[in-house]
Amino acid sequence: MLAEIDITNFAIIDHLHLQFHRGFNVLTGETGAGKSIIIDAVGTLLGGRAQSEFLRAGADKTRVEGAFTLDAAARENIFPILDEIGIEHEDESLIIAREINREGRNLCRVNGHAVTLHVLQRIGENLIDIHGQSEHISLLRVRTHVDFLDRFGNLWEQRAAVAERVKQLRAVRSELKSLQTDEREIARRVDRLTYVVDEIMTANLQLGEEDALKQERELLGNAEVRANLADHAYRSLYGAGEDEKGAIDLLSDALQAVAGLEKLDPSVKALREEAEGAAAQADDLARALRNYRDGVDHDPARLQQIDERLDLIYRLKRKYGDTIEEILKYGENAATELAGISHSEERIKELTVRQAQLLKEISALAIDLSRARRAAGEQLAQGIETQLQDLGMAKAKFGVALDRADDATGVEDAEGGRRVAFDTTGIDRVEFMVSPNPGEPLKPLAKIASGGETSRLMLAMKSVLAVADNTPTLIFDEIDQGIGGRTGGIVGNKLWALTPTALQRDGYAASSRSKDEKKSGESFLRDAASPQHQVICITHLPQIAAYGDAHFNIRKAVVEERTVTQVRELKEKERVDELAQMLGTETATTRQNAEELLKETQSVKTKGKRQK
Repeated sequence: MLAEIDITNFAIIDHLHLQFHRGFNVLTGETGAGKSIIIDAVGTLLGGRAQSEFLRAGADKTRVEGAFTLDAAARENIFPILDEIGIEHEDESLIIAREINREGRNLCRVNGHAVTLHVLQRIGENLIDIHGQSEHISLLRVRTHVDFLDRFGNLWEQRAAVAERVKQLRAVRSELKSLQTDEREIARRVDRLTYVVDEIMTANLQLGEEDALKQERELLGNAEVRANLADHAYRSLYGAGEDEKGAIDLLSDALQAVAGLEKLDPSVKALREEAEGAAAQADDLARALRNYRDGVDHDPARLQQIDERLDLIYRLKRKYGDTIEEILKYGENAATELAGISHSEERIKELTVRQAQLLKEISALAIDLSRARRAAGEQLAQGIETQLQDLGMAKAKFGVALDRADDATGVEDAEGGRRVAFDTTGIDRVEFMVSPNPGEPLKPLAKIASGGETSRLMLAMKSVLAVADNTPTLIFDEIDQGIGGRTGGIVGNKLWALTPTALQRDGYAASSRSKDEKKSGESFLRDAASPQHQVICITHLPQIAAYGDAHFNIRKAVVEERTVTQVRELKEKERVDELAQMLGTETATTRQNAEELLKETQSVKTKGKRQK
């Protein structure tokens, strides 16, 4: 729901902060006070077209910010959009803002993150329906009609079964198309795959082989240097000849001297032992160096083999992957694809049979779904027409059109003897139709004229489709155009009936409804399953305003020689005063009438009673 809205420099609004209630909110005030401007601001917040006249005179920019509390259905629709654009969400709170400067530049933010206007619009249409500005009325979007009908008729499970078969069919057709491409292309692909598989298999690559080869090449390439260094170290220990003593000879001389010293001084025994150990270690080192020198392999042929092998690996890496593991994986995939192509004729036959089978299943399921939709459409039309009678449109007619489009590649229509188009929703093209006036044929809902008549039609539809509508907040802008007091009371009751405060009343339980109510369409108000809407309504009728759970007065004032819009929430006495003024000139009589109207309305709301 819309919890708060903050508006700055918007038309005649200098600064306005409103906190809405969860249930039925009514906005009243004199004509021109700025009620519809508040709704325009909400529309702008949702991504509506920014108009230059919205910018307050003398201001550089206008800003509208809204804080929303999301119910489960809204979170299900909006959180995927936030995930898609990388915006975090932790709870049911959502803050969106839009700022427009005098040059027409837009800055849109969601939870503090800048987003495009398109993203703002996608989010906005899942938050609020504004009845009176068609760009925000979900019921005027024809593509949503099938969703409303299926939710109303509890047909989601049947539709899901159709969608699952359609997805399977699309996968089958995609594979078939791939297998049935040009024969020459297939032949070229076979040759290419065969070459790849042979080349990789012939190479007989081993994991870890490249590193081992590089290490071996490094040793072979430096064989002469390694031998010379080992020989030099050996000669340094043993000496270069009879005339040149090495380190071992010098250690031997040192050992003899220490041994002689020990005869004179027994305390240097430890030194003599250390000298013996050093001489022995030096001799072992010299022998090891000699063996290493003699074992150094000078093998140019092996070095050439290693270079050729590494060159082969390098060429394969350039074509098939960055590592030997990736090359082998590429070869496995190529072999798998080659095997699939080699058995393509068998696979094509299998897929063709499966395609025919799926088409039959889709046809049967879709026709059953279509029949159920027709029945649901009749119930929906009956319920809406009943609502329209209560709203002073007794002669209005409503219908649900279900059409099918011919398609040679579609499913067989057992009812029509032709092939028809289909998608994951089935074979029907659903559109709501209406005839507001007697003698006029049914016309598409999306093409009817706007105004109070449209708003009442929308209210009737919302009352019946409450179970199918997940939009959390509904705004009705002057829904009372062209209706009188008695009908106004019915309108107010129906608006209130869409809210949580009504759905929580025991009197709204389905089990408490009379048979007449159920027959007349009241059974379509499925309270236990219906989403609970927040409703905001601008009205001039006290009979509607009296049903409000919260009542806001909008008025104009002059502050420092500038006209501004001011809002205050009315309490009990203030509310009586406002309703009295709406009934006419404020007198003792109108105040008494206002008090009685509030008392009667409160009684109806307390009992959870729907007016007829």
